[in-house]
Amino acid sequence: MKKAFLFFLILTVLYSCKKERVVGTITEKAMVVSARKEASKIGSDILQKGGNAFDAMVATELALAVAYPYAGNLGGGGFMVYRKNTGEIGALDYREKAPLAAHKDMYLDSLGNVIKNKSTLGAMAVGIPGTVAGVFATHKKFGSLPIQEILAPVIALAKKGVVVTQKQENRIKKYQHYFLEVNKDSILFDKPWKKGDTIKYPALAATLERIAENGRDEFYKGETARRLVDFMQNNGGIMTEEDLAKYEARWRTPITFTYDDLRIISMSPPASGGICLAQIMNGIEPFDLDKYGHNSTKAMQVITEAERRAYADRSFYLGDPDFVEIPIKTLISKEYTKNRMNDFSFEKATSSTDVSHGNITMVESDETTHYSIVDQFGNAISATTTINGAYGSKLYCSDLGFFLNNEMDDFSSKPGVPNMFGLVGAEANKIEPEKRMLSSMTPTIIEKNNQLYMVVGTPGGSTIITSVLQTILNVHEFDMGMQEAVNQPRFHHQWLPDVIKMEPKGFDEQVKKDLQQLGYKLDETNSPVIGKVDAILVLPNGKLEGGADPRGDDTAVGF
Repeated sequence: MKKAFLFFLILTVLYSCKKERVVGTITEKAMVVSARKEASKIGSDILQKGGNAFDAMVATELALAVAYPYAGNLGGGGFMVYRKNTGEIGALDYREKAPLAAHKDMYLDSLGNVIKNKSTLGAMAVGIPGTVAGVFATHKKFGSLPIQEILAPVIALAKKGVVVTQKQENRIKKYQHYFLEVNKDSILFDKPWKKGDTIKYPALAATLERIAENGRDEFYKGETARRLVDFMQNNGGIMTEEDLAKYEARWRTPITFTYDDLRIISMSPPASGGICLAQIMNGIEPFDLDKYGHNSTKAMQVITEAERRAYADRSFYLGDPDFVEIPIKTLISKEYTKNRMNDFSFEKATSSTDVSHGNITMVESDETTHYSIVDQFGNAISATTTINGAYGSKLYCSDLGFFLNNEMDDFSSKPGVPNMFGLVGAEANKIEPEKRMLSSMTPTIIEKNNQLYMVVGTPGGSTIITSVLQTILNVHEFDMGMQEAVNQPRFHHQWLPDVIKMEPKGFDEQVKKDLQQLGYKLDETNSPVIGKVDAILVLPNGKLEGGADPRGDDTAVGF
């Protein structure tokens, strides 16, 4: 709690002395910003060796699997958006998939009721991992250094070990009872790890060595695949060798739209981030946010009402595009959003009960991680990766050295029935074999005057989209630098429940009173932290400013 208090004290000081501009790490040529210094440094070192952003993506992603097991992973998946220095853009979907034996009623008992914890804890919660496929697909298409050279420092880190931070000590303590509940034998994380201790990962190092030697197929068709399937089945799971052998990462077309003089490039379904971000920003664009002022009553009203309408559409229309027809063009058109905002008034809050679409939105857990990369050649990557819950399903494969995801909970276990977050999913996201579950992840790249301008993303479950939004607005509308934009207190509205979640102690008391008088319900209790944004801003002189979120151990490293 002392840490949290200190963080909010820092925030309060930041807001009260606005004239003192906070500036993040500045570098000349290249930068990596991620959840752990060790991962950022390994990524930056790969760039310094002459590697490109795609080589650094492989290194950073897998270094996070070592340094940040809370969310970094081999046992999960994610999304990546890229922009090459030529202006070419693209997106990679390495989201987990449902096993072949999965079916829509797999979490229901004989009476049709959802079985508690079955989709969140243990082997039945696990989707087929995509991370290894994702990094190898990236490397095959764009990599310049040999994979062995990229993985060497990651393997060295796993052998040497990673020093426990205070935040990591707190996290391990918080979730330890689940490890004991889920795992048959004791695991590495059962020990009373303290700040300053070093955790070594020999089993993970051995797994990474096999992958470096034998390539992608080691994880999906080789010895590692066989050992993983044996472990899963011994723990009551349904994953098979066929599931792993059939997994492929998918190249997707990113969502693109404009806001003022910016071009936004963000992730397409099965991530909902790009479409929701487009809808919200289209809703905000006609209003003069910069004149209303940062986190003023009017600015917060406009943003909240645009968010309310976008989230109302989210679960009704969105799912895996290989399974569901999604009206993307309509949803991200300015005309559509203009009609959605027609009934908004500054005089009072809109009630969410008056806003269709009739199925309550679903949400995923906060324990995701994001990293942003710009290389010395001008290529940029925005990537968000996850095992869903904190330490995923809490099931740890000691033989291979990593946690498995609990991504199956991101499906609708039963349309109309709340998941672990008390929120309800829709038919578009029902469980089907080989289907990818809907996500909120929003890795985003922004251009200004056809040039690279920002790289941004965050963890935070359903708050991912709104955290990315507010960071962009802080720079574009309110003239902040990147670190300053990342540090600001954040708020969030997701249609249902009909409340504005706010980080405590960051907002003006009069603004809060005004919002309540207009009919808005505020909740500062359940949102001590909203998002952990890691972002890069290209400054007018061509240098890079990193925004590494003080809410975590996040760090920017570059040269």
